[in-house]
Amino acid sequence: MSAVVQSISSAAPDAERELTDGFNLIIDALKLNGLDTIYGVPGIPITDFGRMAQAAGIRVLSFRHEQNAGYAASIAGFLTKKPGICLTVSAPGFLNGLTALAHATTNCFPMILISGSSEREIVDLQQGDYEEMDQLAVAKPLCKAAFRVLHAQDIGIGLARAIRAAVSGRPGGVYLDLPAKLFGQVMDAEEGRKSLVKVIDAAPAQLPSPESVQRALDVLKGAKRPLIILGKGAAYAQADDAIRQLVERSGIPFLPMSMAKGLLPDLHPQCAGAARSTVLKDSDVVMLIGARLNWLLSHGKGKSWGDQPKKFIQIDIEPKEMDSNVEIVAPVVGDIGSCVSALLAGMGGAWPVPPADWTTAVAKKRDENVAKMAPRLMNNNVPMDYHGALGVLRTIIKERPDAILINEGANTLDLARGVIDMHQPRKRLDVGTWGVMGIGMGYAIAAAVETGKPVLAVEGDSAFGFSGMEVETICRYNLPVCVVIFNNNGIYRGTDVNTGGDDPATTVFVKDARYDRMMEAFGGVGVNAVSPDELKRAVNAAMDSGKPTLINAVIDPTAGSESGRIGNLNPQSALKKK
Repeated sequence: MSAVVQSISSAAPDAERELTDGFNLIIDALKLNGLDTIYGVPGIPITDFGRMAQAAGIRVLSFRHEQNAGYAASIAGFLTKKPGICLTVSAPGFLNGLTALAHATTNCFPMILISGSSEREIVDLQQGDYEEMDQLAVAKPLCKAAFRVLHAQDIGIGLARAIRAAVSGRPGGVYLDLPAKLFGQVMDAEEGRKSLVKVIDAAPAQLPSPESVQRALDVLKGAKRPLIILGKGAAYAQADDAIRQLVERSGIPFLPMSMAKGLLPDLHPQCAGAARSTVLKDSDVVMLIGARLNWLLSHGKGKSWGDQPKKFIQIDIEPKEMDSNVEIVAPVVGDIGSCVSALLAGMGGAWPVPPADWTTAVAKKRDENVAKMAPRLMNNNVPMDYHGALGVLRTIIKERPDAILINEGANTLDLARGVIDMHQPRKRLDVGTWGVMGIGMGYAIAAAVETGKPVLAVEGDSAFGFSGMEVETICRYNLPVCVVIFNNNGIYRGTDVNTGGDDPATTVFVKDARYDRMMEAFGGVGVNAVSPDELKRAVNAAMDSGKPTLINAVIDPTAGSESGRIGNLNPQSALKKK
């Protein structure tokens, strides 16, 4: 433990004992629990804490905006199954981090937002302290749990509770409030050591009931057109071998949701990603593994699910998730690894494969769609369209399956999700449940830091704007990140016109902007690519070099559609229709 030595009394100079303080206790509590990386922004009252944490061997990455640091912490949690740590200053800094905390909770990523705060006695009387805010009250509705530590001897317990809350059950975001006075509180070092808590079995296995497992198997066995849907909860579980065995032994077509792509390779013969519409519409039994029937799956009903009656099996650690949109006839509640292992055991030595007419129909539709798309991905148009550019990146990811793909935007996200095949688990990271823009650079930084793998961040020009200043952070830490900006001069398209005045349309950006020069300004490599061939050469060079690189990929301004593939969510004016 780091500590300071102070004299108990000036009258007795040799009566000395070892003391410690809040700064050191927080650092020691983090290290004791294997939390060795912090993402944040320094400032009052946590500036010295960052310096001391660095000196104690914790890696502290300083960002340009707390929201991006929070996104980094959230995806670190997803990748490692340990809570990602985000550190912010009080009030405005805390609020900046709060979006990422809520995002982590919604997406079930374990994360702890630690913020300095004003003193309780001043906040409670609203006496106007520096950056005064009741941060605990603000955070509570937006995260899984929120705690405040007022006394140095409670730091160990406070962090332990935060860790358990973040990773147990359905993971999520936790807020830990540390008032400024706490950092300087002094106590006996030995008592401080005793007060720390090493969390044991923070996320214990939750076994499904044998009855629920048998019920699910009975429903599955009776299916004529079964389908398995894999969600990012399945990817988070890291039960990769068991999930692969379940899919392959059952012979059932599987549909991976965006961040579950690569859990089994997208080129796997049972993958129905390229036949999504067909399998959703025509299936009769659907097994959800770590996936929710939320808006991303049309809530399990409506036109996209067709007229065929469905029976749903759902595997999830959260019992309240069951029946959230439609009836779940076979809920299996427990952690993904335990549930899948129980299903495998229950299948026994022999399992009836799905009818050949079903698997053949799915394979035929998949192959037809792949063949139809292939010529579009091979064009070398100048300026590029989305498909020509994505065709290049698809090949690069196939050749570099270990690379991590970050993806956000409207058309850039929606089209890349379908075009770029993933070959390994947890290699595709994107906007998640909310479809929020701005995750790009934070995710890219954390992915590089936590895995040591090269990162390819494919960004719409609009999405990049939310976190673009973090390219300086990428350069400062010399991370192996290649950012590709699909620049079509605007949101959705760069050709919108303002019919009511001289200002640019709300969706139009500066024409022919050179984002690559931003990276050059901070010492990285900048490239302007106007053709798929140029894009291919630039990305391969960046991935080979490991140097921070930003490629401005010039996309035809007329390319793209309103809101990508979710334009139906954008209300249209009734007057406009008339």
